[in-house]
Amino acid sequence: MKYAGRLAAAATIVGVLSLAACGTDDNTSTAGGTSSAAAPAQGDDTLKGTINAAGSSAQANAIAEWKKNFQSSNPGVSINYNPSGSGAGVQAFIQGTVAFAGSDSALNDEKGEPAQADARCKTGKAINLPMVTGPVAVVYNLPGVDGLQLSPKTIAGIFNSKITKWDDPAIKADNPDAKLPSTAIQAFHRSDESGTSDNFTKFMKATADADWPYEPAKAWPAEAQGQGSKGSDGIASSVKSTEGAISYVELSFAENSQLQKAKVANGAGEYVELTPESAGKTVEAAEIAGTGNDLKLKIDYGTKAAGAYPIVLVTYEITCEKGLAAEDATLVKSFLTYTSSDEGQQALGSLGYAPLPSSLLTKVRTAVEAIS
Repeated sequence: MKYAGRLAAAATIVGVLSLAACGTDDNTSTAGGTSSAAAPAQGDDTLKGTINAAGSSAQANAIAEWKKNFQSSNPGVSINYNPSGSGAGVQAFIQGTVAFAGSDSALNDEKGEPAQADARCKTGKAINLPMVTGPVAVVYNLPGVDGLQLSPKTIAGIFNSKITKWDDPAIKADNPDAKLPSTAIQAFHRSDESGTSDNFTKFMKATADADWPYEPAKAWPAEAQGQGSKGSDGIASSVKSTEGAISYVELSFAENSQLQKAKVANGAGEYVELTPESAGKTVEAAEIAGTGNDLKLKIDYGTKAAGAYPIVLVTYEITCEKGLAAEDATLVKSFLTYTSSDEGQQALGSLGYAPLPSSLLTKVRTAVEAIS
């Protein structure tokens, strides 16, 4: 494939500087995919066909930008991505209706998803390929209260409907100098099965077990109550239009909607502002739990690394290492070669995503090269 090699000569200087640009606050792109500093992907006039994919709405902004660049340089290819949510995307992949799924959680062993996905691939294994680092922002709408700070215990209490007023003593303890109103808290969660919910509940379970007694899951626990809203766009819209609201959403949606973002305490008790860089510190320390070219990650939500923002998700592209139809294998391999290239990762710079750490990106490229 051309994409990884084309930028090799400039990777050390241009790639590092370009990825560092992910820290910018210039978020002019939307879910429709608008401008990016990245040049278009190098094209292949012989590449033709359609890629059908579905899943994570958290990566919708990334897919839109990648799709625009890739199709511009490969006019014979059409990419159809349905941001139906991680759970729906995984099921569509298992059922064989899409060539890859975007999911903010790797295939779930307890649900038997790896075996089901392997059966769909028939002649090979299904693999989890990290492609997008999406920091999860705790967003709120509270006029006059800037720089809100929240500990994991307080976050869990809010989303478990135990803390219901903004001037609750627990919130005051996190924000001793803030003037907090007695406004009722309106806590929103994803109404659809969501990898963002899965990662957010994993964070609460790992860091505030006594205050979040539910097992992590893509589906929000009914016992926790709150108000549901569908998709990342739905969450961002609900928070923006509701005074007193709080929720969780991938950073690019928070920034596109100009939502207030809380600082969150990590395992060292340090309240950390969410930036691509602070989130990247948590992803960089993640362990690879998969084997071979399956790059499932284990994230430490209780990280004590200095300056590390603890609530992150990694969106995986889930596909077959071997076993896709020949045309699908060629197209998926070509597209994912682009998305994992320096150029593809650079294209995320203005969208609010964090780059994959270079050590992990090298492994992703090796895994993509094995798709056949």
